[in-house]
Amino acid sequence: MICCCFFSPERTFAMNGTASIIKLKTITGTIVDAQDGMPLPGAGVSVKGGTQSATTDANGAYTIAVPDDNAVLVISYVGYVSQEILVGNRTKINVSLKANATDLSQVVVMGYGSQNKKDVTGAVKSLKSEDFNKGIINSPQQLLQGKVSGVNVTSASGEPGSVTGVVIRGAGGVRSGSSPLYVIDGLPLDNSNTGNGDPLTFINPQDIESIDVLKDASATAIYGSRGANGVIIVTTKKGKAGTSTLNVATSLGVSKLARAIPVLTADEFRVEVPKTGAVLDDKGGNTDWQKEAMRTALTQNYNLNLGGGADKLAYFASIGAQKQEGIIKKNDLNRYSGRFNVTQKFLEDRLILDMNVNVANTKQTRPPIGTILANILSNNPTYPTKDANGNPIASLIVPNPSFYFDFEKETTVTNRVIGNVSPSLRLIKGLVYKANLGIDNSTATRDALNMPNPITTRESRLETFNNINKNTLIENYLTYNWANTKHNISALAGHSYQRIFIQQRNTSINRFVNGGIDPIYNPGVGQDLTLANNRPGGFAFINELQSFFGRVTYQFNNKYLFTANFRADGSSKFGANNKYGYFPSFSAGWKISEEEFMKNSIFSNLKLRAGYGVTGNQEIPPKITQALFSSLAASGYPLYPTGAYPAGTTYTRLANPDIQWETSKQTDIGLDFGLFKGALTGTIDVFRKVSGNILLQVIPADPIQPAPEVWGNVEDMTVTNKGIEFELDYRHQSDNGFTYNIGGNITYSKNKVENSPYTVISAGSVGGSGLTGQTINGYVNNQPIGTFFMREYLGLGPTGLSIYRDLDGDNLITDKDRVSAGTALPTTVYSFYASAAYKGFDLSVNFNGVAGNKVYDYTHNQSFSKLNLSRNLNTTREAIADAAESINNNNFVSTRYLKSGAFLRLNNVALGYSLNTKDLGINKWFSTIRLSVTAQNLFVITDYPGYDPEVNIDRSIGGVSSYGIDYLSYPKAKSFIFGLNFSF
Repeated sequence: MICCCFFSPERTFAMNGTASIIKLKTITGTIVDAQDGMPLPGAGVSVKGGTQSATTDANGAYTIAVPDDNAVLVISYVGYVSQEILVGNRTKINVSLKANATDLSQVVVMGYGSQNKKDVTGAVKSLKSEDFNKGIINSPQQLLQGKVSGVNVTSASGEPGSVTGVVIRGAGGVRSGSSPLYVIDGLPLDNSNTGNGDPLTFINPQDIESIDVLKDASATAIYGSRGANGVIIVTTKKGKAGTSTLNVATSLGVSKLARAIPVLTADEFRVEVPKTGAVLDDKGGNTDWQKEAMRTALTQNYNLNLGGGADKLAYFASIGAQKQEGIIKKNDLNRYSGRFNVTQKFLEDRLILDMNVNVANTKQTRPPIGTILANILSNNPTYPTKDANGNPIASLIVPNPSFYFDFEKETTVTNRVIGNVSPSLRLIKGLVYKANLGIDNSTATRDALNMPNPITTRESRLETFNNINKNTLIENYLTYNWANTKHNISALAGHSYQRIFIQQRNTSINRFVNGGIDPIYNPGVGQDLTLANNRPGGFAFINELQSFFGRVTYQFNNKYLFTANFRADGSSKFGANNKYGYFPSFSAGWKISEEEFMKNSIFSNLKLRAGYGVTGNQEIPPKITQALFSSLAASGYPLYPTGAYPAGTTYTRLANPDIQWETSKQTDIGLDFGLFKGALTGTIDVFRKVSGNILLQVIPADPIQPAPEVWGNVEDMTVTNKGIEFELDYRHQSDNGFTYNIGGNITYSKNKVENSPYTVISAGSVGGSGLTGQTINGYVNNQPIGTFFMREYLGLGPTGLSIYRDLDGDNLITDKDRVSAGTALPTTVYSFYASAAYKGFDLSVNFNGVAGNKVYDYTHNQSFSKLNLSRNLNTTREAIADAAESINNNNFVSTRYLKSGAFLRLNNVALGYSLNTKDLGINKWFSTIRLSVTAQNLFVITDYPGYDPEVNIDRSIGGVSSYGIDYLSYPKAKSFIFGLNFSF
């Protein structure tokens, strides 16, 4: 026998005690994600039936020796479909792995990077475009309503473009709000609203690829001072190399009032008014004023996008137009948007340049909605709307809303450009430098116009508000990845600087006539341009944020996971003594399903994770750490025996350089599981979040202080949110092609204010006859935020007047007798869904609901009563249900008007059919054609008597947030949308 020795890439074998020479063949290549081309570090490469194996490095590269050309490589990666590849005569084999169909959302976008879903140690939920809600969508938040446990998305108004509220794991601040941080393609947005409506309306929902929700501190601490309320990361669509696509989508929506408030009809009105002892004012009409003010509204959507690329270049471009009519007349929202992004590779793929730009023009037109709603609910239904000549009749008691449509309007035009450039350079193996240069520039002009009219005594007036918001970002960071067969380490370190400039200028003119020139286009037509009535105004401020951040992730043996985040934020909003805040987090995970004793179990995935972290909240007004002075003539004094007093300067606010961040300390324990080869998946999370250092505007402790207010952190006061979240999803695909999916989520949570030094911090302002000075909400110790703090209504007394609980027993009903009567925050938020597909047909259904919360019906409180009915104003059956009630009864804020806010809503139902273009012989021209019909807000099950139980009108007092108040809320619509999508 001939003996030889050889070394790597050759190998020495001992056979039957005799050395043999066997020369092996070396194979190299890379393994990447098939969807986005990102490398997959730690992927396994082995020879089928042999002992040779290798693992990809941080760049997805591998090297392996095989015995001959007949060898078969087995490529595997957790969460991806394994592949077997015959080597043949090749020496380089690149592989693209597809994510498992049974485990969607494999790649989760985190702050400054992404991770495989099974490697995430924080509470994170990722939604892809196919999971989004269907229907008429104005903002990205609506896409995820009901889709994520622990996240309560509230469409508090049915007005097109109105603000959509998002609360993640409960409200935590008093003056600082509860809105999460939004990050669009790596650019953190400022929550300031340049124009009216939602600040995210500029994003075309058709352009969004995925939305990732970071819920706990271990995930959000990388965003430090802005992570206390959670983070929502929006990633837009990108082109893919090697493909070329052109997609067109169009839809037409028809919307009508979903639920009317049941005021009296004309016939009922004629019967009920005389019962009050009043004389009926009957004009012989039979008018439904709600129908008169509303319409069948149309929404048109047109979208075109194209994408593709070659080996080194990928691009995506889109244009979109949405023209939406509100169900209240002359209320419209028009949005035109365009997006372009490109990815270019240079220097043998060492340098990658990403560029994104989005432009949007939004125009919102609205009449005086609050006034119109008040009038249509109270107007006498026996009044006709028009005279014999077809002209609107000026009502004697309540103005005819037709006049408001003709003579008052508000128009807001917003132009927004947002974009960023992100070059990344691979310096050495595993080490990548990346920069992120971003800008978000928006301008808005709001014109509030009151034309001369015959029904009001106000002068004609035009007020114009010009707003500018400039948000610039400069980030630099390094990422290092290293891996071998046992260990996988990733480290991130970076610096960020963000500058936000906000400015508003306002002008006005008075007293102009109806003519051929609209004063919006020529303010010079105003006859009163005096400074006394039209003094210009404005404000401007700059917020700056400088940050240092880092993250380390470590995996051992693909079983044991550890993540640490840290961020140091310095903000211009805070005082010189506490300019910087420090926000760490730690989390760990254990992939139990990867243990040997679990190999033959029913679990395809079982991961236990736990985390703790500290995050901050900086959403407070600027400059509050500084003293504020005012110059007033009334504060002056004479310098000479005679003559006018010069203006005097006084303190308005004291300086406080010791103000520091609100902080939230959060603990999370979670369990992710998958059974039956991933067909059934779920998540359980238990969390506790404690917010402290509460920022408030308070009265100085020293009674001789020269100013009425000062901002400070309230010592020892905390707001605690704790709860448990469940998510479950089951997917099945049969051999005949029928597939279905069913799932849902539910969150139980509790909120509590503790150690407040104040008996009550009031919120929820009211006004009007008999109501002035009263409040609705209160921040009370050992009660949740959003607690309704008011008199307890016990019924009617012998005189027909309301009686209330005398809490302190002094025989007087005062503010001291107010009680905590429930909260506006739901204790249960839930949703469930189902979908099915077969031979081109697909059907999806989504429900969502809440329970445990209450809503204060301030509309009823102010507008509906037996007294108003005696004045020939309309009312509801509920308001006059008790015949013994006196028409002189009071309308104090009380539990009489507090209602259950629980509901179950059929959010959307979508039915679609995709044509088989190949069978039709048109696949050369069309790759896909899909027809669809969607029903949105088809029904809601609730005991609430108003337009909709999902309401939250802002009635804050001095910036202290109010919750769960319904006052002349814009009604929601029931919509049907017909769509056509096709691709080339």
